[in-house]
Amino acid sequence: MCLLAIQYRLVQDCPILVASNREEFYDRPSHSPTIQSGKPRILCPTDQRAGGTWLGVNQHGMFVGLSNRRSSSNILGTRSRGLLCKEVLRCPNARRGVEKAIEEFGKFQFEPFNLVVVDREYGFAIYFDNEPQVVEMHPGLNIIGTMNMNDLKDDRVSLARRLLTLQTLDSPVKFLAVASKVFARTPTPIGKASMIQRGTDFGTVSSTLIAIGNKPRDAIFQYSDGPADKARYEDYSPLLRDILSRGLRESRVKVSSTTS
Repeated sequence: MCLLAIQYRLVQDCPILVASNREEFYDRPSHSPTIQSGKPRILCPTDQRAGGTWLGVNQHGMFVGLSNRRSSSNILGTRSRGLLCKEVLRCPNARRGVEKAIEEFGKFQFEPFNLVVVDREYGFAIYFDNEPQVVEMHPGLNIIGTMNMNDLKDDRVSLARRLLTLQTLDSPVKFLAVASKVFARTPTPIGKASMIQRGTDFGTVSSTLIAIGNKPRDAIFQYSDGPADKARYEDYSPLLRDILSRGLRESRVKVSSTTS
């Protein structure tokens, strides 16, 4: 499971703000965020077992995030959902990312999941079960877990929304400061919604904070390799700024070559 909170196109000059906790089996290791080879450049953590990822940002400033989806169907996947997430990150924009995801859905069988694809102009959530369903993301705070986006019947979504709306988060600094505390909230008693989950074999294994502004120099990528109540956030912002600057330079060269 994963929990994703995306504050979308609400803060001027910083249209994408993300906070995420990842839940996984403790014996399934992953690598911390690195820049992936190939084009476009991608910054993402990597699942060591299948080679995919559960979230990342590409050089075009597009964010993609993945969460498991609660389902009554017993679908056995023939392809890793994390590999699909990484393939969508290779797309130039959110609209093309959605098209790519649906194309792959027609080729392979996946276990149910939710996929968020967001750039500076468009945002979408895709619910993958027996059939894909695409929902447009509207400006504001959008939270997704194991059910539909902003579904308050999901107890964790309801808890995250309550905690993230106790004050106005009108700047990247405020959002990330509050989100870092919310997503590091220690586990609550069994049976109650909890931001961090801690079981015998399965629980929260990492946390991520991201800010994608209009200027590469303002981008932020922080990652804790472990639950944020026990592991500190490490700063990977220089890597994100590097790929975003590269993307900006390449887009300028492309425009220049088409107009000359």
